[in-house]
Amino acid sequence: MGPSIWQLLIVLAIVLLLFGAKRLKNIGSDLGGAIKGFRKSMQEGENEAGNGDKLKDKDGGRVIDAEVTRKDKDKVK
Repeated sequence: MGPSIWQLLIVLAIVLLLFGAKRLKNIGSDLGGAIKGFRKSMQEGENEAGNGDKLKDKDGGRVIDAEVTRKDKDKVK
């Protein structure tokens, strides 16, 4: 069984005494911003993966297909 409502209220009261309401509000907003940023980066990653699985070369900015074999990569260089 899970914790009862009274146990949850006692834990909440202890947390409020330790951190204070203002600090809990800041922690909550920081956590929310972190989750929002994580979701945004996951969506951007999925969008990039859906664009033909292409990677940019660090040196010349060329676009290389991700399915190129190692022998073909040596030829491109």
